[in-house]
Parts: sequence; structure tokens; C-alpha cells
Amino acid sequence: MTEARKNALIVGASRGLGLGLVETFLARGWAVTATQRSPSAGLAALASDALSIETADIDDDGAVAALHDRLANQRYDLIFVVAGVATQAHDPAHDVPRDVAAQVYLTNAISPIRFAELFRDRLAGNGLIAFMSSILGSVALNESGGWETYRASKAALNTLAISFEIRHRDEGFGVLLLHPGWVRTEMGGEEADIDVTTSVTGLTDVIEARLGKTGIAYLDYTGATLAW
Repeated sequence: MTEARKNALIVGASRGLGLGLVETFLARGWAVTATQRSPSAGLAALASDALSIETADIDDDGAVAALHDRLANQRYDLIFVVAGVATQAHDPAHDVPRDVAAQVYLTNAISPIRFAELFRDRLAGNGLIAFMSSILGSVALNESGGWETYRASKAALNTLAISFEIRHRDEGFGVLLLHPGWVRTEMGGEEADIDVTTSVTGLTDVIEARLGKTGIAYLDYTGATLAW
């Protein structure tokens, strides 16, 4: 008897880690719905009958609601919100314009939770909602400073995800906060420790190991638990 193909929704998949995750899940036999904010040549190059590409900006409530309607007949084993920004991440908080700091917070913390709240009814039984967090979101592990508004946005995401999981604890799905490592992407830079393939392979391993489990975990791409 053939095992049913698992189904993933990857939000923010036009490049970098999101695109790498799409490629990895497809290679492992998953069906994938991938979202892009604008047309992505990388996603288009992965075209197959197992890949569906949708366009939506996670910060646009109307676009997210329309996406929810378009995917009314879909049920996902995994919903992974990858989208995020690091605008002026290297500047101290007091030097970042208020509107820029607010947008980082909205995109990295508020929008992912709003997306999850709306899309949780698109999860299959015992499904998993994952958020791309960062080790920089750990308050306990902040021993070097820097990346202040980005750190704060990811710490906020972690806090909101805990409350989200508590609010829906009786609904039978799990929640994951994931640190991809310091990765050589446009955001991570050329000096980063690992390449995209190493990161997304590890992240996919961690996700597949957590499928069917409830509760919340804050893990890195090797499966190690991070301090809050």
C-alpha cells in the first residue's frame, strides 16, 4: 500500500531558505504549496505537478485572506512561515527610524502569528505549524548584543508563538520555532557558517521528526533545544 504524499505550505519561498526548503521537501516526495511576494524565477524553475505556486504578501491581510480562500480545499501536514526581514539590523535600536523598527516587528512577529491564526483550519489532523525564528530571539543567549531590532522581533515571535500554542493546545497540532543556523544567504551574508543546503536539510529532518507531536519546541537545524 502506497503511503499518502505529505503536503506542505511554505510561506515566503521565493529565495534563500524558503526556496531551499521547497526544493528539499519536493525531493523527499512531499507536495508543496509555495508562496512568493512577487514572481520568483527560482520557484518557477522547480515547476512540477507536486508544486503549486501562490502569490501573497504576509503583511497584506487582504492578500492573506484571499490566499486562505483559494486554498479552501487543501489540508497541510506542515505550514511553515519562513518570511522575514532584517532591515537596518546592524544599527542600534535608537538609530533605527520608528517606522522601520515597527515594520520589522510587524513582518517578523505579528504577521506570522496572524497567518497561523487564520490558516490553522487548513492543517491536517496532527499537523504542525512552524515559524522561522532565530537563535538571536533567545533572551537567555544574548551575550554579544547587536542586531537589536531583529533580535527583539524574533524574541517577540517566540513569545507570541507560546501564547498561540497555549490558546490552541486542545486542537491537536504542534508548534515549532526553528533556528536555521547562520546561513550564507542574502540576509546572512557571505561570512556565515553554513550553506543553504546544510540548513534546509537539517530543518527538514527536524520537522519530519516532529510530525504528529503536540506542544511547542524551540530548536535549531540540528535538533538541539535552544534556551528561551
